[in-house]
Amino acid sequence: MSKFGVGGAHPGGIQLTKEIFKLEELKNTSHILDVGCGTGQTAAYLASKYGVKVTGMDINPIMVKKAKIRMKKHQLPVEIIQGSIEKCPLKSNQFDFIISESVLAFVNKPRSLKEIFRLLKNEGRFIANELTINHPLKINEKEEIKQFYGFDHILSEKDWITLMKYTGFKNIKISRNQHSILQDNPDVEFQYSNYIDPELQSVFLQHFNLMAKYHGTLDYRIYSCTK
Repeated sequence: MSKFGVGGAHPGGIQLTKEIFKLEELKNTSHILDVGCGTGQTAAYLASKYGVKVTGMDINPIMVKKAKIRMKKHQLPVEIIQGSIEKCPLKSNQFDFIISESVLAFVNKPRSLKEIFRLLKNEGRFIANELTINHPLKINEKEEIKQFYGFDHILSEKDWITLMKYTGFKNIKISRNQHSILQDNPDVEFQYSNYIDPELQSVFLQHFNLMAKYHGTLDYRIYSCTK
């Protein structure tokens, strides 16, 4: 993903991100953290559209570099830092909103949710667009998906809600997708690195094949909640 410089690869893409934030009460004093910001597409949109203070964080140094290039190109005062949401270097109680878009599936979920809760101000909002299974998977199916993507667990809607409640979040609301996980996203961006290993093309193809194979089972939800 970092070599291809994919922006807006999460289900629904930047258009869904725009729809989500139309329903939130953003102020020009709001401070937003974009967890796993990638190349910075969402962070740049929020800063330019709403004039809010935005911090983007990603663990991948290539993504961080590309996000910084984006902000410089568009002259946006967005801070981009390298770090992991499992152990975030930022201070507690400083964000009004935190968003994660297809990020938590790849990390330790209880640890990451605990960090997100710590980073939010009281009454702060957490919004997550995350992979969710519609139906239980067989053991061999689960292992195939986990091994390819590096997931530790694959969660159902009920599992996500349980984790969020255990962390301390309240007013949890769930929005089911209106965009298919396989639907073409015309707003996906690519910021290619100078060299891309040919094997990565094969990995991309395997990803799309898995999405097609488990279409109807592998899905996503929008979760929104309050600290």
